[in-house]
Amino acid sequence: MKRPLWLMAAPVIFLLLWSAGFGVAKLGLQHAQPLTLLALRYIAVLVVLIPIALVLRPPLPKTWRAAGDIALVGFLIQVAYFGLCYVAFKSGVSAGAVSIIVCLQPILVALAAPALVGEKVSRLGWAGLALGLAGAAVVILARAEVAAENPFGLLCTFAALFGITGGTLYEKKFGVSHHPVTSNLIQYAVGAAFTLPLALASESLKVEWNGQFVWILAYLVLGNSILAMTLLLAMIRAGAVSRVSALFYLVPPLAALFAWPLLGEVMPPLGWLGMALAATGVALASRKT
Repeated sequence: MKRPLWLMAAPVIFLLLWSAGFGVAKLGLQHAQPLTLLALRYIAVLVVLIPIALVLRPPLPKTWRAAGDIALVGFLIQVAYFGLCYVAFKSGVSAGAVSIIVCLQPILVALAAPALVGEKVSRLGWAGLALGLAGAAVVILARAEVAAENPFGLLCTFAALFGITGGTLYEKKFGVSHHPVTSNLIQYAVGAAFTLPLALASESLKVEWNGQFVWILAYLVLGNSILAMTLLLAMIRAGAVSRVSALFYLVPPLAALFAWPLLGEVMPPLGWLGMALAATGVALASRKT
């Protein structure tokens, strides 16, 4: 059965939206503290989606178990992954260290996929995964030397790694097709329910409102949260989970590329070599056997 055109274009659109989100979020942290920014992002998503849901009236999950599955994936990705990464940045862990650790996600998915979701990874796929990891590491190390890091921050980063890995595998094993408005409403309600109390307890909630921050929040809500997450979940359901996870190897190189115009962070020549290695690795890992 031929895949629809939007699903064929989904990997490219997802990578661009997701990768640019790191630079945009870094700009946002100049105006608000990490958990405050996340809580605002999730609440704004709900403000956008609730009127849409009232008009469209999308079907709700048929059972409480189905709703719980969506909520758990939302917690693992929106709270555990994003929340802990932001806390790690706040504690002083460098972007290079966080990126290198999180890039282990495709390896963990490939290791766990045979037992949990019945997918086998070929030798060519393993070669692609290894090459992708090497390329991503070259890009990161070319931009910043990883120095001694805060132990608590590193612990948060590893927990974030297991969050995104667990969310990917759980969605593949238990996730079923739901209306994207329904899925996003549940997941971002879970994100807001956890990040807002944490922000209230640990941060001042001070936000520097101006035109740039409004633009940043709009991108994080519409591009990064709604569209990118919808595409990610659709790709996980439609394709092999290890091939979808391999796409994440291109995120650090592309995030570094977007940081050039957004933040003025120029990529060194060695970084371009790393990007080529990562792209080659993704191509190998994504091939069907």
